[in-house]
Amino acid sequence: MATAVPAERDAVAGAFAPPGAEVIAAGVGPALAAATTASALTRAALEGTPYDLVVSAGIAGGFGPDAPVGSLVVADEITAADLGAETPDGFLAVTELGFGTVTHRPPEALVREVAAATGGRPGAVLTVSTVTGTAVRAAWLRERHPTALAEAMEGFGVAEAAAAHRTPVLELRAISNPVGPRDRAAWRIGDALAALADGFGKLAPVLESWNPHDR
Repeated sequence: MATAVPAERDAVAGAFAPPGAEVIAAGVGPALAAATTASALTRAALEGTPYDLVVSAGIAGGFGPDAPVGSLVVADEITAADLGAETPDGFLAVTELGFGTVTHRPPEALVREVAAATGGRPGAVLTVSTVTGTAVRAAWLRERHPTALAEAMEGFGVAEAAAAHRTPVLELRAISNPVGPRDRAAWRIGDALAALADGFGKLAPVLESWNPHDR
């Protein structure tokens, strides 16, 4: 199963349709993405055809210069960057407060194989509920998450749902804009969707040969 929003769903579906795959428009934001993914996973389990893998796919902001516009990123870490609490001493993630989780890690071998097949760069993909729009916040995110290559809004929600069903997860993102000051004129959504479709066109052979038990 691959999750995306409608435009991304069409780009993915047009390039990726191996037997048994299903492409779902999960919606925008971690909460809706989690709910949509959980519903699909539950339905499949009740029908006796559980999924072997969940792929969260879409466009994202890229942290320059490592993830330029038009490039692909394969998440080796899916992290909720703003799930926590503000304190007088700064931000604390929920894990620092003593509960919850903020990070899911896709299967290492699969990340390597997908990166090699698609040309995507492996690195952390951050999930945020509010898209970064200033240089100050971009710098704060990069300081707190030095391996971050991209920022998106759905991956952690998808990963939480997958984890609840004990299903491995993968996140693939195409970069449409730099993370930083908001400038819609600089966005290249068409280029990013083309890169995403191209990446998915190279993904099917990897997934067909991948052993789901190889975590």
